[in-house]
Amino acid sequence: MATLTSTRDRRSMPEPKFSPLSASPPTFEHIITGIDESFLWRIDDYPWERNVWNFHPEFEIHLIRKGTGVAFVGDYIGAFSATYLTVIGSDLPHDWVTMTAPGEVIEGRDVVVQFHPDRIREAMKLLPEFAQLEDFFARAQRGLVFSGETLASGADLVERMGTQKGVARLALFLQLLDLLAGSTEYEVLSSPEYSPKLDAETLDALQRALVFIYRNFATDIRLSDVADLAGMSESTFSRFFKKNTGNTFTDHVNKLRIWQACKLLAETDMPITDICFEVGYMNISNFNRTFLRQHRMTPSAYRRLTPQRRSLRGDVLAPDETLRG
Repeated sequence: MATLTSTRDRRSMPEPKFSPLSASPPTFEHIITGIDESFLWRIDDYPWERNVWNFHPEFEIHLIRKGTGVAFVGDYIGAFSATYLTVIGSDLPHDWVTMTAPGEVIEGRDVVVQFHPDRIREAMKLLPEFAQLEDFFARAQRGLVFSGETLASGADLVERMGTQKGVARLALFLQLLDLLAGSTEYEVLSSPEYSPKLDAETLDALQRALVFIYRNFATDIRLSDVADLAGMSESTFSRFFKKNTGNTFTDHVNKLRIWQACKLLAETDMPITDICFEVGYMNISNFNRTFLRQHRMTPSAYRRLTPQRRSLRGDVLAPDETLRG
């Protein structure tokens, strides 16, 4: 996957395309199921028009089959790679962003299962066994990412659902819910304090800010620049950004920079000092301090441990690698 270019090279390179963070504003996604379906199953290429920072009342089980990138779930920011299985709760903003070259399309990157929890709750009146899913719905409201055997078995069930119709597909869906509900192999993503204001005006301003930050975090980006873009004073924008992303402006930028640094540490032999400047830091001390705070280890230690970590975790971040503050 292409890495971010440094400030000195940026002008001469074609601008990469990003998704949550595409030109269109974040959206309330309307989920429409067929009259003969109780849930939606689909395969998505990447990017396409629904690859945006979005929310909807339906729960979403999301399998990423290909590619790598950054997951945005509520106030969580973290790396993903294939295979990556998450559950997203009702009205929890989310997106999974992969940097692509102009015109590049990753075919079938995502498999998405969407269902309204109220349909399950209605079924509880006739089928009391479904009541055991209420605890799962409560946990999944903040977003969950799965690992281990649950990840392997869950991904297989999601894929097999695409080969079936009718009752056979419904049976696999219920088997998937049972698997995820009973698993302990998961990490909670968004924090309980995250409570954004989900209206069109707020989301439009936030989207423009997120686009700008994501495209420029490796430069000398300043709060004043983003506040001007949003049409707010610096103090007003700081409060607005914290409430609606769960992170301060500085923390958000640092998480993106350290995410990119981790990729360079794991995938290249670039010297650590060069990585420091490549991702936007002006001095190595600040880079080391921020990296240590987020990962509880130095960049050099992270580089040494990366191969073992990948083999042990199946390319899913370990808890100490989470980028949420």
